[in-house]
Amino acid sequence: MARAEAIIDLGALEYNIKRLLSNTKADALAVVKADAYGHGLVPVAERALKAGAKWLGTALLEEAVALRDAGITAPTIAWLTPVSDDFESALKKKIDLAIPSLDHLDAVIKAGKSLGISPRVHLEVDTGMSRGGALKEWSALISRAGELSKSGGLEVVGIWSHFARADEPNHSFNEEQLHNFRARVSEAREVGISPKILHLSNSAAALTNESSHFDLVRLGIAMYGLSPDVKSMGGSESLNLKPVMKLRARLHIVKDVPAGSQVGYGGTATTKTDTKLAVVAMGYADGVPRNANSSAGVLVGNKKAPIIGRVSMDQFVVEIGNDSIAHAGDWAYLIGSEGGDGYTADAWAEACGTINYEIVTRIGPRVPRVFTN
Repeated sequence: MARAEAIIDLGALEYNIKRLLSNTKADALAVVKADAYGHGLVPVAERALKAGAKWLGTALLEEAVALRDAGITAPTIAWLTPVSDDFESALKKKIDLAIPSLDHLDAVIKAGKSLGISPRVHLEVDTGMSRGGALKEWSALISRAGELSKSGGLEVVGIWSHFARADEPNHSFNEEQLHNFRARVSEAREVGISPKILHLSNSAAALTNESSHFDLVRLGIAMYGLSPDVKSMGGSESLNLKPVMKLRARLHIVKDVPAGSQVGYGGTATTKTDTKLAVVAMGYADGVPRNANSSAGVLVGNKKAPIIGRVSMDQFVVEIGNDSIAHAGDWAYLIGSEGGDGYTADAWAEACGTINYEIVTRIGPRVPRVFTN
């Protein structure tokens, strides 16, 4: 029997994608970076395409290569590719590449010339996030790309950028970035670049800002049934999304302990009364945050059991209470449940001072993914 497992509901994934597509006239790009946000790269990519996504997006080149090696031929872009990457392999496998700088353009063109291939690229412009994309270099980048396009040495498939605050739908900076994007696209067209695809929207913008959808919306966290920001946009239920991941682990032992017992490394918690504790066979080596506090926990027998003490590398302790009938070997649900009111990725995020993205993507490879409908 498995010690722990992440149950991935591909039916919920398909539901979410169709729900998001109903909100836009644009095509969808399914973002499957970071092992599909911890949900399983290839099965998620395959189901996303079946659900109606036309494109796949990865951060790393090796993620895109893994999709091709799995037999997936859909249009795919990799956008975090250091100039030291193996661009020849990318071009051989017909992977589109993001170009955020002249250095990247030169490296990709060099690879293309070596193979006799005209690279397919998406020019990335910094519209205000000050992270990826060309900023002061934009004019020089589009000038060079325009020359190469005219000579047939480059195919500019798209121009794209990324919102910094789309999860704050009413923030004025979103309109500023949208204005900047349109202006930079106009500049590119003036030098002869005619991109087939413009893309700016992430999940939050796909849900709230139709004017930013252009030709393609990049579906990330919402595709997995989670809110881009619970405080500003509401949770999964209010957005009509279904969380795709359930996470569970076995109870290792169950024991009675007296009042005043210190629990875990450093004795950071002490039992207030005689009680019953259970050890959950999962820890920070599996992705359970070490700094999680007692507002997170597990569902055992349809009853919530909060964390007590520190999370250890392979295990953590929960207080199940004297009336619990739980036994060693029972399943404890960290995220989701089989019918009860369990903890959510959002609850874990709040307990750790982080976001739901981090909770699901950090679930480690020691936890097998089990795919269901």
